[in-house]
Amino acid sequence: MILAQMPSLLLSVDVPAVLAAVLSACVCALLGNFLLLRKMAMLGDAISHAILPGIVISFLLLGTRSTPAMLAGAAAAGVLTAVIVEVVRRLGRVEAGAAIGVVFSAMFALGVVLMERAARNVDLDADCVLYGALESIRWGAATSWASLGSAETWLAMPRQVTTLLVLGLVSAAAVVVFFKHLRLACFDSAMADALGFPSWIIHTGLTVLVAAATVASFEAVGSILVVSMLVCPPAAARHLTDRLSRQVVLSVIIAGVCAVSGYVLAIVGPEWVGFGHSLQAAGMIAVMGGVVLLACIVCGPRHGLIARRIRQRQLARTVAREDLLGALWRIEEGRAGEPAARPPVGAAGRSARREAIRAGEIESTVGGVRLTALGRERAREIIRAHRQWETYLVDELGHRPDHVHRTAEALEHVRTPGGERLAPDQPRSRDPHDREIP
Repeated sequence: MILAQMPSLLLSVDVPAVLAAVLSACVCALLGNFLLLRKMAMLGDAISHAILPGIVISFLLLGTRSTPAMLAGAAAAGVLTAVIVEVVRRLGRVEAGAAIGVVFSAMFALGVVLMERAARNVDLDADCVLYGALESIRWGAATSWASLGSAETWLAMPRQVTTLLVLGLVSAAAVVVFFKHLRLACFDSAMADALGFPSWIIHTGLTVLVAAATVASFEAVGSILVVSMLVCPPAAARHLTDRLSRQVVLSVIIAGVCAVSGYVLAIVGPEWVGFGHSLQAAGMIAVMGGVVLLACIVCGPRHGLIARRIRQRQLARTVAREDLLGALWRIEEGRAGEPAARPPVGAAGRSARREAIRAGEIESTVGGVRLTALGRERAREIIRAHRQWETYLVDELGHRPDHVHRTAEALEHVRTPGGERLAPDQPRSRDPHDREIP
């Protein structure tokens, strides 16, 4: 829609749809962070299947297929599903994914049976709850920019937006107030119980909020968007930071960006590629969530594939250079006064040699290369760590002296988070092979 030419349609159609999409995506992303930590990210998908008996029972009790009645039954079934999942997980001592699978399949089967036996002659269409329709949300009172100054206009906000706004405020308040408890219960339930924070109450409250958010979002955006927003923004944020508080904030921002960009692309995207019809907005928002997640998986600054590949290559070069320094130390140690032999050829050896020369650790000679004063000091640290690890493996762990070289060769490169070389402090001055520990 062209903003300048169609302000009435923009306010009455696009604005409420975008608000509903943003609110739904942000609420789901906010709660999805803690589901992701608990390995229950598919709880939203389970609830989307398990609400069927609630819809059928609501029709049987109330005799109407109105949207509020359907949503009331769906909400009751969703909350009941969340509670039963938590009970089965704790009392049955089964993994969270298994508990979700058992409960949602049983609830869905019950719904199918009820629909077949009790309502076979009635056209019960659950699409209004399962798939949603962002494009059908209308804000009739917003007819112009001037109308936004009226309180009646805001009081006439579509019910879907109002519901999601209230639920978003409740969820945000719950996360802020109980953030410490949620973090502790998600990372270590046993410690939470020991400290007097019953983890089962925290988990049950979280799952009830997820059930409420899932059901509230169905009418507007549908189950596909709910499931994707419960998973994609938190998973994407997880690749961007190691702090939970930052992850929560980033996931909400990502969800909002996906909602807005997905809605816009659903409208204008087909025109860019030559198609005449707009796409389903909720589906495009879910696609954007997947695109952002894929981008974070590949390009994340710390846990992305590219960053990990760069760190692996840097580590490989560091190990190769340190192995070269260690080899030259051993050669000089065994051939005092003789020039060091040329190191083994090969791509890794040539690269390590060039880097060591640039770092001033070795210098070229007529017969090959040899350690400089700086290189000899660094090689001394490497050899010391290697022989300390060999001594530790033999004296403390009982390994045979002829079986510890390869392990110590790997451990000699380990460093602390502060960058210091990690090695056990051994009182002996000679290693198990009777070589001096420098």
